[in-house]
Amino acid sequence: MQVYLPIAEVSVNGLLLLGIGWVVGILSGMFGVGGGFLITPLLFFIGVPPAVAVATGANQIVASSVSGLMAHLKRKTVDFRMGLILLAGGLIGAALGVQLFSALKKIGQVDLLVTLFYVAFLGIIGTLMLIESLNAIRRSRNPNLSRPKRKRHTWVHALPMKVKFRSSGLYISLIPPLVIGAAVGVLSAIMGVGGGFIMVPAMIYLLGMPTKVVVGTSLFQIIFVTGFTTLMHAATNYSVDIVLAVLLLVGGVIGAQIGTQIGVKLKAEQLRVALALLVLGMCLKLALDLFIRPDELYNITINKAALG
Repeated sequence: MQVYLPIAEVSVNGLLLLGIGWVVGILSGMFGVGGGFLITPLLFFIGVPPAVAVATGANQIVASSVSGLMAHLKRKTVDFRMGLILLAGGLIGAALGVQLFSALKKIGQVDLLVTLFYVAFLGIIGTLMLIESLNAIRRSRNPNLSRPKRKRHTWVHALPMKVKFRSSGLYISLIPPLVIGAAVGVLSAIMGVGGGFIMVPAMIYLLGMPTKVVVGTSLFQIIFVTGFTTLMHAATNYSVDIVLAVLLLVGGVIGAQIGTQIGVKLKAEQLRVALALLVLGMCLKLALDLFIRPDELYNITINKAALG
């Protein structure tokens, strides 16, 4: 069942797109991730242009994040003051990222930039996840090994412009949350990800936030930043494909329910190792594609925006 994607300007098997959404939905349900850093490279592999994959992949993150945020609102595990500061930085970062994305698209370098970003970040994140997961398995098998203690007070707490965050029990500077939010906003615009895989560790280990409010606060910021990024890409780069977005969403909603059931039956340490290996595998595939000679050495495209 071939489906023509009008913005991507390619024909792709519709069942394959549903399958990708379904698989990423399962992984999202199993591992508790938005799936943006998984679904975008998978779209690369089936021939969707990186510019369209990045802009459209954000829709999947918005949908899954809204569902997750609702659950956290019921449990009152969202720090809205921290979320708003992260959001302010995220919107600034996303606006800058979209402008950079647009400039690189005009000179024909956006595909290479996106791929290089994914190779770098997937390699770093996958390696760190694998090391942490293996250490967790060692600790579970040997109870005598102590878990490393997280410092509550670091250099971050000595910065000026301090504000009290009652839900998180913190009294810290506005500067680190703004910088973290801006960095995640840039990544969202360039890579089509929510940035939770970077934001959550930063909130825990850099800001010192309690784990119980980290995920909900992160989701609050991600929803608005990815939504803003999608609108900016649609208005600036005309790269959001609604047909692709709908097919991925349908598959993702179904897969997430299955993944949640699977995740309950497996150990957390085993899940993290599996996810780390998956991330490293995708990193290796993208890196190899940079060096393998393509079947078509030349690709002639028409810049619709330039033609008006």
